[in-house]
Amino acid sequence: MLRGWYSGMTTFNRGRARKKARRCTCITEEGIVIMAIASINPATGEVLQTFQALSEAQIEPKLQLAVSALRDQRKTSFAERGRRMLKAAQILEREKEACARLMTLEMGKPYKAALAEAVKCTTACRYYAENAEKFLADEVVETGAKKSFIRYLPIGPILAVMPWNFPFWQVFRFAAPALMAGNVGLLKHASNVPQCALKIEEIFREAGFPEGAFQTLLIGSQQVDAILNDPRVVAATLTGSEQAGIQVGMAAAKRIKKVVLELGGSDPFIVMPSADLDAAVATAVEARVINNGQSCIAAKRFIIAEPIAAEFEQKFVTRMQALRIGDPFDEKTELGPLATADGVKSLDADVQKTVKAGAKVLTGGHPLKLPGNYYAPTVLTDIPKESPAYREEFFGPVASLFRVKDQDEAIRIANDSRFGLGASAWTNHEAERERFINELEAGMVFINKMVASDPRIPFGGVKQSGHGRELGVHGIREFVNIKTVWVA
Repeated sequence: MLRGWYSGMTTFNRGRARKKARRCTCITEEGIVIMAIASINPATGEVLQTFQALSEAQIEPKLQLAVSALRDQRKTSFAERGRRMLKAAQILEREKEACARLMTLEMGKPYKAALAEAVKCTTACRYYAENAEKFLADEVVETGAKKSFIRYLPIGPILAVMPWNFPFWQVFRFAAPALMAGNVGLLKHASNVPQCALKIEEIFREAGFPEGAFQTLLIGSQQVDAILNDPRVVAATLTGSEQAGIQVGMAAAKRIKKVVLELGGSDPFIVMPSADLDAAVATAVEARVINNGQSCIAAKRFIIAEPIAAEFEQKFVTRMQALRIGDPFDEKTELGPLATADGVKSLDADVQKTVKAGAKVLTGGHPLKLPGNYYAPTVLTDIPKESPAYREEFFGPVASLFRVKDQDEAIRIANDSRFGLGASAWTNHEAERERFINELEAGMVFINKMVASDPRIPFGGVKQSGHGRELGVHGIREFVNIKTVWVA
């Protein structure tokens, strides 16, 4: 997740890029000073393009357009919405290379992963194009009345505050169900991926959705509250940090507006003696460094049963040390840069605090001396309970190893966190599997597989990881009026 509230740019600490970044500020017509919205290549620190944030006067016609688009959008049939959504999938497929290039340039995702992300967005479009009508069909309820049923109807313009780490997928997994339900969307994307945000709006416009049905608002975080305060915006969804969720949640609550929050995670990855150890190790490395380690559902805490802990540790460290680090456009690269220079500083500060508290570094533990925002693949062990690595979400390629004597201790340590997004448990014992499914405090539990999102299944967490669900039938029903109808 994006660390902290949705800030604009970060200040870079390298030569020419730093000088450029300092100039990237603007003052709105209302006199509000905000950081500019900018594309900065995390592999080099180069400022690629900057954008002026919209003023209040410029936002107003966009809100008017959203209301106008809603009148058309809610009257269209599911079949027509589905045709448009399938067209969006076709555009994504046709332009996947261009979309992937934008993702890699703006946030440093390895190009092959960015390409896979663009393709994954097509699956969400097709899934909801094919299933929305079924998911939102009238549900007959036997009450003794002449007729009684539940109807699912659109509610209006929804503000989506989205993060940079999956700049296309995070948006499409909101937009596909929201538009298929008949709503309209307003996107406030993270300020370091503006070109991705504009490209997504272009895709929906070209797909034939009514003008204004999906709009990108290039705005700073300071402007979010005013938009939520507008009565024309009826709900909000946010993927981001705890602090971001608190601020948007409070803003929505003050106006009695529905909000879905998908926040941070410190996901456990548990391995028991009955597991296929080699498969678990290979998946563990992938689960930790996916998206350069910047994923809310990346495995962060590796909890290993004592009988296999030494062997797991040796194989895991060896694989982490062997990762190919470099240019995210190189197809052989397995680990690219972090999205921002501040991300490197924050990650390293938490690692050093953990080491100072008594943890042991098995490999890595420092930024890399390369152009851009690179951090060494890191493995920590002997982690004190009071240190950041014990419970915090490390957003980068840093793994925390724990040894446990049995399943009871594994579950206790896994649940000893304020987060509850996902969990992966590796075992071939049915009784152990059932305990993990029932007792792990998480919105998602994957057995013998890394945690992943899929259009067909609900995605979301418990505890400080947020509330509400995206994807699946549950996701499309988050932003509808569940209307009871009784005919006497």
